Formats: sequence, structure tokens, C-alpha cells
Amino acid sequence: MRYTGIMTLTRFGFNIPSFSYPGVDDSDMFSAVCAAAATAENSGFDSLWVMDHFHQIPPMGAAHEPMLEPYTLLAGLAPWTRTARLGALVTGVTYRNPALLAKTVTTLDIVSGGRAVLGIGAAWFEAEHVAYGYEFLPVGERMHRLEDAVQICRAMFGGGPATFEGERHRIDGALNRPRPLTPGGPPILVGGGGEQRTLAIAARYADACNIFGDPAGIRHKLDVLEAHCERAGRDPAEISKTRLGALVMADTAADAARLGAEMRSRRNMSLDKYLGYAIEGDRDGVCEQVAALFDAGLDGLIFNMHDSTDLGAIAEAGMVLTDNFGTRSIQ
Repeated sequence: MRYTGIMTLTRFGFNIPSFSYPGVDDSDMFSAVCAAAATAENSGFDSLWVMDHFHQIPPMGAAHEPMLEPYTLLAGLAPWTRTARLGALVTGVTYRNPALLAKTVTTLDIVSGGRAVLGIGAAWFEAEHVAYGYEFLPVGERMHRLEDAVQICRAMFGGGPATFEGERHRIDGALNRPRPLTPGGPPILVGGGGEQRTLAIAARYADACNIFGDPAGIRHKLDVLEAHCERAGRDPAEISKTRLGALVMADTAADAARLGAEMRSRRNMSLDKYLGYAIEGDRDGVCEQVAALFDAGLDGLIFNMHDSTDLGAIAEAGMVLTDNFGTRSIQ
């Protein structure tokens, strides 16, 4: 059973990829995160996301920078927010037993009053695997595990007892009580744009997918997804299509370009990568670029801000985006 309670998983999501807050002690870090999350929700962002990493990743920062475990953090954010969906973008399939992951996301759904999302992907950061003692498996093996995991989580969201025998994972009478509050279980988002396996898995099992790129690249990926949906006998409209990228908005295009250059330098990001990842400009310029991405076929956009400590910039971004493009549609 798939989750069918929404037309669009998210219209605009706010992603927190960094916990480096200048001048903020570790003891005050959670308060700073809560302030950013609450500001985003109050300004119109309808989903809140954090990364599933144990070290900071390139190009977001240096490995020694602080990183919080996502599901503990999301559960902590639940009482500080009211309406926004909460998820990891995305859970690395190699880091958690799938049945335990289903239980974890179910608990988040209950704690948050039915706002959990299961974002999941094949994992990619080899250095993190080595440091923490996880085997970094070949990509084909990780894809087998991803396909098993989404099916196990879907089965367990029904409460169980659930039994499944996959390529690499199995469960035998697994219980998941209490059931999630979300009818059908939390929506499942598969992250990644791999055309042979990742988008095929999304087409068969997911409620949403998350991809990267400029409008032309997005349109190509969505064409691939639609072809996989046709082979799977599924309506592509059942899958909410989202994109993760950076947002750099300022009063003038020149100011935005300066902020963008600072972000590229701070993250050691090449210009080509930045241009395919960031939306940069004044308010009108940002809206033109957002419109082009929606025209390419996306349902929602998830943003890293150029500075997640700037509450004023977060608030303005949420208001500009929702004033011009609306919010998530609910059935």
C-alpha cells in the first residue's frame, strides 16, 4: 500500500546541511537549529530536512565540523514545529537495518503527530563508511539493499506481522506497533538521479523522488522516470518530484553574486557545479528560475540557504517563494 494522502509532498522545503554556527557553543546548538526550523515553517516552508551523515561532507564543509544524528534531531524538532513534514534527505541505506529504520520513522511519525517522511538513498560517502566501520559496498550491492529496504519499510508501516525475503534483507513476522499515524505510513522519498536503478526503484515503490540539476537536466531525468513508470504500470503523477539545491537571494543581483561567490569559496565548489546547483539572484530573478524548474516538471523544491544562521534571510525566502508560487496542495 502506497501513501496517497497528498498531491505534492512538499512545495518548498528547508534543508539544514550544516551545524556550524559562528559564536554558538555546542550547548546552544540545538536552540539555534530550532530557531532556524521554526522561522522556516512560520515563513511558509512546508517541510524540514537534515542530512544523514556522521561527518560533514564536501562541499558543505570540513570533516571536523559538527554534525548531528538526523533522527534524534528530527524527533527533537517535532515539538518546536507544528505543520512542516520532517525527514532525512536522505537516509543512507547502508547505515541502518531496514526493519529498525521502519520502526525509527514510525516513532518519528507518532512523535510529530503524523509528519514524518522516509527519505532514503543508496549512500555514497566512502570516507564516512571507513571511519565508522561500515563496509562500503559496490554500487550494485547498495542498490539491491535499497530496493529491499523500501519494500520492508512499506510492509512494516502496515503494523505487521510483516514477512519479506529480498535480495539482501529479510524479515519474518516483524511487528511495528503502534502503527504510524499517517494513513498508509509515512511517504517514501527515494533520493538520487541514477537512470538505470535509482529512478526505476522510485518508479516502482516511492511516493516521491529527489533529483538535482538545471531545467534541461531535470526534464531529462523526469522523462527517464516516466519511462520507468510506464514499464511498471504506474501513473507518474503518483510520484511527487522534488529537487535539492541552494538558494542565494539578495536585494540586487550583484549582492546575490557576492554571496554566491562567498559560498563557493567557503565550500570549495567549482563554478560549474554551483551553476547546476544554486538559484541565485534578486527576488525577481529567483522567481524566474524557480518558475523554470516548475515548468520542467517538478512539484517541489528543497533549498539549502546560503547562510542557515540568517533568520531574516530564511523568513524572506519563505515568504517570497510562497507568495509567488503557493504552498503544498492537500487532497
